[in-house]
Amino acid sequence: MAIHPKLTKEDFEKASSGKEILDIINDKNINIDKVKKRLFYDDELKKLQIELVKLQQWISKNNKRVAIIFEGRDAAGKGGNIRRFTEHLNPRSTRLVALTKPTEVERGQWYFRRYIKELPNSGEIVFFDRSWYNRAVVEPVMGFCNETQYEKFMVQVPEFEHMLCEDNLVLIKFWFSISKDEQLSRFNARIGTPLKRWKFSPVDRKGQELWDDYTHYKEQMFSKTHTSYSPWIIVRANDKKVARLECIRYVLSQFNYEGKNKALTTLLPDPNIIMRYHRSSKQLD
Repeated sequence: MAIHPKLTKEDFEKASSGKEILDIINDKNINIDKVKKRLFYDDELKKLQIELVKLQQWISKNNKRVAIIFEGRDAAGKGGNIRRFTEHLNPRSTRLVALTKPTEVERGQWYFRRYIKELPNSGEIVFFDRSWYNRAVVEPVMGFCNETQYEKFMVQVPEFEHMLCEDNLVLIKFWFSISKDEQLSRFNARIGTPLKRWKFSPVDRKGQELWDDYTHYKEQMFSKTHTSYSPWIIVRANDKKVARLECIRYVLSQFNYEGKNKALTTLLPDPNIIMRYHRSSKQLD
């Protein structure tokens, strides 16, 4: 029977630093890849969040307006990503927008009106946990809008975003891409965890059943709303932690803020994780 090496009390007593503990672990051939991966993630996240604080101060000082949209299938990791962005930012110049279904009054208004009210003010960053793109994918798949409303939206949205761009609003559009198996795994985790059960909704339940319908409308959305002035940024998000780090890197890479040259880690996103949308016969989702 194989004997598995262990760390002893003596090992900890003779080690005077974390590095020496790691050296002992390596000498004993103890597999701690998961621990190392987590330590790397925590260290990188802290360094990147320091840069986000610098970025926010620069945006506030220079009266910039920044809107970051987080879109993707259910359980793709949008909310978790936003939490890592906002964790240490000043709430006075940061907002999260996660609108519920429209009221009867809002349903009678121009579709974009309820979102226009939520756009960033001068010196502010706004994070959209889902956005006006509900009408591009979720609403037609679930039957929450009719064909005329959908077609009108698809014609208007590029012009709407062009106006935002001309008005000097910085718009970043993320699409979080996960595989069908990964989505199912995350759904099961939500159902099995009391603290996460609230995240699982009737719409989520349909996610697997209507997978191909979501794919169809997602591709239609990309083909008609991916523009030079407002491109879609695809995030390969099967690994949540990697996706979080690379999304932050991407946002930081888009601005020349004060102190950027003193960053303690790379601010260039991994092109294997973060990429501009391109048509391909093989997609993750």
